Amino acid sequence: MDEQIQELMSALERKRISCTFAANRTEAAEKVLSMIPADSNVGIGGSVTIQELGIEETLKEKGCEVYWHWRVPKEEADAERRRALTADVYLCSTNAITEDGVLVNIDGTGNRVVSMVYGPKKAVIVTGKNKIVKDVDSALKRIKEVACPLNARRLNRATPCAKTGKCHDCKTEERMCNVTTIIERAPSSIEMHVLIVGEDMGF
Repeated sequence: MDEQIQELMSALERKRISCTFAANRTEAAEKVLSMIPADSNVGIGGSVTIQELGIEETLKEKGCEVYWHWRVPKEEADAERRRALTADVYLCSTNAITEDGVLVNIDGTGNRVVSMVYGPKKAVIVTGKNKIVKDVDSALKRIKEVACPLNARRLNRATPCAKTGKCHDCKTEERMCNVTTIIERAPSSIEMHVLIVGEDMGF
């Protein structure tokens, strides 16, 4: 674990956000699974990082009911998002996390950012080292210039950023940057845990 990650973990603890470190995604998957009791209801936000952990089937083998809108037909996605809002555990990632422990996110629908702070009993937020940035301004820049363009391309969105790789503050119907949240300290309504992975994950 390098010094930057050590300092980030200390900053999170000062904000009463519990945190752990995993050297790689295999270890991260094991740690996430250990945090989720058998037969729990598990909500999953739209997250390439969680998808890369490859734990969905293992959760089901543990008797967990998994609510993930990526896994249902489009017409059922909103109902699945609402089920995830009341899960025992919510799994997601963050778009960026600052060196002093601030989590910054931008959503299109808003279900992920809501579920990180209210609704589920516990939120487990998995972040690769590629998402660690200096400050909030750097976080917003990373989201606009890295995360959103890559996600727009993944989803085949007809947005300017998908074509150019940078934000144009577009006004299109396909726009993904609709809801921005900045988590400065642990919310009082939910148990929050951040798992930092010592390799790049997600966007």
